[in-house]
Amino acid sequence: MAAATDPENTLIIETSQGKVVIALRPDLAPKHVERLKTLARAGFYDGIVFHRVIKGFMAQTGCPKGQGTGSSELPNLAAEFNGESHVRGVCSMARSSNPNSANSQFFICFDDATFLDKQYTAWGNVIEGMENVDKLAVGEPPRAPDKMISVRVAADVA
Repeated sequence: MAAATDPENTLIIETSQGKVVIALRPDLAPKHVERLKTLARAGFYDGIVFHRVIKGFMAQTGCPKGQGTGSSELPNLAAEFNGESHVRGVCSMARSSNPNSANSQFFICFDDATFLDKQYTAWGNVIEGMENVDKLAVGEPPRAPDKMISVRVAADVA
């Protein structure tokens, strides 16, 4: 696992509920990790809501339209399915029914979601602030959705 001491592979998300720190896993999904860092560095994720939050399952974000139907202007990514199990704190890319359609949307698992294993690209693990993910407003979409205030690569934070 990427260590919190690797600032180039650590994502800091300031949410409306508090800070969430994610260890990026380029060993599992190098192209997906690179995409997340590219979008974070461009400010793409700043202000985007958690549009789908299902207690006991996952919290999804990354849609610029705030409803799960949008993505970045970058091309979709080919799947990088791997052996990381979808359990509490695992971060993975959302996609359509096409396995090669991941782009900007991602989700954080609240609990065991191992039925997603090897069908979605896991790319990181929450290493700090999972209690803040637990506080996110629930719904599809939530009535008053929480948002990502800022998303930064730790190496870029002074």
